[in-house]
Amino acid sequence: MQAISAFINSPVGPKTTHFWGPVTNCGFVAQGALDWERPPEKTSRDMQFVLTVYSMTFMRFAWRVQPRNYFLLAVHFSNVFVQGRLLMRRVNYERSLKQ
Repeated sequence: MQAISAFINSPVGPKTTHFWGPVTNCGFVAQGALDWERPPEKTSRDMQFVLTVYSMTFMRFAWRVQPRNYFLLAVHFSNVFVQGRLLMRRVNYERSLKQ
């Protein structure tokens, strides 16, 4: 019980944006995972690019902010992986159309 109370009242606990920011960003990762096998012609290259750059930017923020937010870093790392894969599938699809 004391450990739960310590987490709730910690500087990165659920009473702070250090907790709820990453939780809401998990939605990007979940949506990317749902689109994992979606046909590449139905994904937006521009949107995947923006989401990848967004997460790369906030990975740096998560590392630099004090106290370090490892949860946010992990969420954005996962999002870079998922959105980057979707982006590469779209780029490869567009290349195959040009050939």
